[in-house]
Amino acid sequence: MRRRTLLAGALASAAATPLLASGTARAADPGPSVTGKGSTRLDASAIFFVSYDGLVNNNSFQKNGLLTYKGYQYAAWYTSTGNAVVGRRVLGGTSWSTVTLSHVLKASDSHNVISMGVSRADGRLHLNMDSHSDGFFYVKSVAGLLDNPAATSWTSSVFGAVQTSLDGLALTSQFTYPQFISTPEGRLQLSYRVGISGNGRNALAEYDGSSWTALGEWSGSTGTYTSSHGSSTARNMYLHGIDYDVNGRLHSFFTWREQSAAVMCSSGGITNHDTGYVYSDDRGRTWRNNAGTLVGTTGTSDTVAVTDPGLVVDPLNPDHSLMNQESQATDSAGLPHAIISYVPGRFGQCTTNYVSDRTANGRAFHVRKNASGTWQKTEIPVVLGSSQRTKLVLDKYDNAYAVFPFGRIAGASKSSGYTDWTVLFDGSGLNAFGEVVIDELRVKADNTLSFMYQEKSSGTTPSALHVVDFALPA
Repeated sequence: MRRRTLLAGALASAAATPLLASGTARAADPGPSVTGKGSTRLDASAIFFVSYDGLVNNNSFQKNGLLTYKGYQYAAWYTSTGNAVVGRRVLGGTSWSTVTLSHVLKASDSHNVISMGVSRADGRLHLNMDSHSDGFFYVKSVAGLLDNPAATSWTSSVFGAVQTSLDGLALTSQFTYPQFISTPEGRLQLSYRVGISGNGRNALAEYDGSSWTALGEWSGSTGTYTSSHGSSTARNMYLHGIDYDVNGRLHSFFTWREQSAAVMCSSGGITNHDTGYVYSDDRGRTWRNNAGTLVGTTGTSDTVAVTDPGLVVDPLNPDHSLMNQESQATDSAGLPHAIISYVPGRFGQCTTNYVSDRTANGRAFHVRKNASGTWQKTEIPVVLGSSQRTKLVLDKYDNAYAVFPFGRIAGASKSSGYTDWTVLFDGSGLNAFGEVVIDELRVKADNTLSFMYQEKSSGTTPSALHVVDFALPA
């Protein structure tokens, strides 16, 4: 099935001149900029329903709903009938070829996203889909599909049967938030949550090119957390991401969500608190805090816990509607960066409705570790205007880009110390509903910021799903 290309005239105005101090701009080290390259339509009538303030085709915690590999871009979504679809195109191409899988979305729940991963060891595309604290569905392609895409027909025959396990590995009956990551050696890992919101644990599984192995849980849900209002004895760690850097270190920022509302000033808020950080130098087998102290061993009873020291890099109590699962990235030196968002204290010390308060007064912040090992935090001067999440992208020069709800893009230069945040594209002409799904791999492949978004609709009326592309500094 071929989709008509939409020429987004508004994109032509997306280029912006970086705001650098006089005399600091160098041809070899440009500041941030975005130049519209065009827009393609994936589906004229993708499924639309609002659940947990989001859409199932465009929840930004997907990793990856859109990805690039060896000159082709791949996308996955649910069409108006709820059928799972996988599409591909040549990079720079204007049309997508699609395959409809033999799976139909089982629930109107925006958590039940489709995530894709690439196992470089055997050239397969993997998909995990349709789960929220219950069973998942898994599909993988034939070996070598992604290594020789031009020579392989894009038909349903290249995908295996839909499974409810990883080739016989069941994992858990309470599965949520699949995120695929490739190891430096070319293995494929699957990050996921076991349990439920407020009482869950993070876990990993690994595919070596022939079979899956459960590595086990690495974060814990027990222990007592006490705020100025009350205590909670159960929680889950929400990841802002999980990524390998250029040196092979695995990084993860996170926030905790408490099960008990007693820790909040108001029941209308949200129990998320603190921004934490851990890393692993042995492919997720052990975890260390910012100081390098061992705080957890995957697959054992010694998992990362809320009571462990040295986890918090930006403290915040549960009264400011801190968002979970925002965004992170690592730069060319292997240093970790994250986007977090909440309602700053200047707007009050107690949010009473996290959706309306975040929409009115929420702000995003860029948190990063600098070369000297110090954590720095900068407020991005853009009103969220939404309760939803912002995505972080770093270009080849380590300039930072925040992709806000509705497709708005702001940027800051590395040369300024990320202090010169400015809006580069205001989202004009997109009519995007909210969160977007970033193609993290394409930034590295051809200096293109590419994201998937769905047009606004109402009720359950299907709407168009698009991919829009912006050139970053060459």
